[in-house]
Amino acid sequence: YSILPAISLDGVIHLKVINCSFTEDDFANFICGVLNQMQPWPLPNSVLIMDNACIHNVPGIQEMV
Repeated sequence: YSILPAISLDGVIHLKVINCSFTEDDFANFICGVLNQMQPWPLPNSVLIMDNACIHNVPGIQEMV
């Protein structure tokens, strides 16, 4: 299994669990779900932080955000 949570100061705002490794498409779909829970700056849940993991550099992610 693989688990991918999006965590805010108030707790988990989006979560995806799958029974295999995340693919680029899985991650892009996850980000869509996260973005649906986010709001414009400066409201709560308005900042998205990702490290430099390979999956975070999937083509098209930067344009989605």
